[in-house]
Amino acid sequence: MKLYFSPTSPYVRKCMVTAFELNLVDQIEFLPASAHPVNRDAAIVANNPLGKVPTLLTNDGHALYDSRVICEYLNAIGHGNLLPANGPERWEAQTLQALGDGILDAALLARYETAVRPEALRWPEWVEGKLDAIRTSLAYLEHHPDVFERTFHLGLLTIGCALWYLDLRYPDLAWRENYPTVAKSAQSLMTRTSMTQTWAMP
Repeated sequence: MKLYFSPTSPYVRKCMVTAFELNLVDQIEFLPASAHPVNRDAAIVANNPLGKVPTLLTNDGHALYDSRVICEYLNAIGHGNLLPANGPERWEAQTLQALGDGILDAALLARYETAVRPEALRWPEWVEGKLDAIRTSLAYLEHHPDVFERTFHLGLLTIGCALWYLDLRYPDLAWRENYPTVAKSAQSLMTRTSMTQTWAMP
């Protein structure tokens, strides 16, 4: 398998944590990628018309995207149990995955506004709206710490990657200090071996 790779993409990280959990990392070849919302990478676009990472090329020649599809594919070929087969547990895992992805979507959109858009065109209220979505999501987790007590699944994996990205790009949010119940409840998640790994292009 081949993966268009960026070490700071939280969605790539989500796929790599999944691969690590399933002992599939050694089966993945990293492909250099320069995904950008304006200066699009033609190599990615040739396989994924959205031009985004992660994009996974399977051994049988199919291109898979986005991270939700890739993680479910890896779970299937690795015969994993990261996604409950059915019942309330499956829908909770999927909903937590959506929450984690939503935090990441908001964080990335806010970052694009400040790091990519020309200063004269920036919209501060847009950034604040995205940051508020992050805060309300963290507040939800603050009041529902029981979700962290579940058997590790793709939803918790995604939440962990979202918290990792907040540490990387938004230290000023100080999520551990402002949401101490999340910090305490997520400790075992954040220190999980798969979550503490780093990956780089060879």
